[in-house]
Amino acid sequence: MLALKTILYATDFSESSGPAADYAFYLARLTGARLHVLHVVGELADHRKNQVQPEAFNLLEREVETQAVKEIETFCQRKFNSDISYTTEVVIGRPFDQILRKSRQLPADMIVLGTHGRTGIEHVLVGSTAERVVRRATVPVLTVRSSV
Repeated sequence: MLALKTILYATDFSESSGPAADYAFYLARLTGARLHVLHVVGELADHRKNQVQPEAFNLLEREVETQAVKEIETFCQRKFNSDISYTTEVVIGRPFDQILRKSRQLPADMIVLGTHGRTGIEHVLVGSTAERVVRRATVPVLTVRSSV
């Protein structure tokens, strides 16, 4: 029988990530799995990095990461209670790459993430982290579409 020991839940703190958090919490509580909550701070494009002094860019990156750590703790305290075991992590990079890397590193038995449900030209222009994760993941992925 399949056992879920570790669930990776990736969040961008948007309203669309809330319903996915509910599913991740429920699955962790139901199975006794450890929940690893991941937030990825997106990188600036290389051409943008060159427009900022390296010292200023490094300071900005550290400040953004510090704020994200505070935000992930607040998010988890609001969404989860002591019924489950969870850890948090903030990393910098391309979201889908970092989610996949972390799923292998843990190793995760399942990935849970929200999706905005974009379609048409918006989907083409913005892309979909969830879609990229689903296509490349080596473990099951639960995507939860938000009504937002």
